[in-house]
Amino acid sequence: MLNKQIKLAILAIFIAIPFITFAQETLTGLQIIQNVYDRPAGEDQVGDLTMSLINSRGDERVRTIKQFVKEFDNMEKKIMYFVSPADVRNTSFMNWSYNEEGKDDDQWIYLPALKRVKRISSDSKSDYFMGSDFTYDDLGDRHPSSDTHKLLREEKLNGEDCYVVESTPKEEEYMYSRTVTWIIKDKWIGMKKEFYDEDGDHLKTLSVKKFEKIDNLWTILHSEMHNVQKNHTTKMELKNVKLNTGIPDNKFTERMMKRGI
Repeated sequence: MLNKQIKLAILAIFIAIPFITFAQETLTGLQIIQNVYDRPAGEDQVGDLTMSLINSRGDERVRTIKQFVKEFDNMEKKIMYFVSPADVRNTSFMNWSYNEEGKDDDQWIYLPALKRVKRISSDSKSDYFMGSDFTYDDLGDRHPSSDTHKLLREEKLNGEDCYVVESTPKEEEYMYSRTVTWIIKDKWIGMKKEFYDEDGDHLKTLSVKKFEKIDNLWTILHSEMHNVQKNHTTKMELKNVKLNTGIPDNKFTERMMKRGI
């Protein structure tokens, strides 16, 4: 009888081991979002960005942009120069995203008609950027510590194994009540992201349509933001991407915003 009990106890231990291992290997929502935030992108990046604005009637407006991004010790800096059409030419936008917890992005826009650089205030970050479906805040790089993250489930999306993570802002007055993101497990790319407004209603969805490895780094090349409430879509397509070209540090200044490409 004793031998039988011992055998059953040993059997129970072996049955439990896979479940213990699974529990140890399962990542938290915060760890998953942190992996997305930390995904290597190279020391710098330059590329040609096409922004297409499509309204509910299917009318399309196309804008071309030259984009520069560079990693610094404690932040990422980005500058965008509008090349065409004529009504937005020489407009530029700059964003500094800090790695420090609790520190908001700094953002500026240069409007050639006014011939001055305007700093984007905290109250204006919920405004939509240049008629697109992206707010100024969307163009930044939100720090993982700004939200509470919960792993909802794991599922496939477009053939990719994904974590599905719900992120709820710690800030009471934030423009979104929550977001839900589908993150590719082995690439740490947010493949789909749903945004919910302050009333908890679905507002818009960001979908990544194309990504590939450039210099062995996963790079997003085509994404679309669809506002389901306005039935308006913004397509972002990145081409002619070059990494680690040695962009000078002084590229990311207000003086360069005025100077243009």
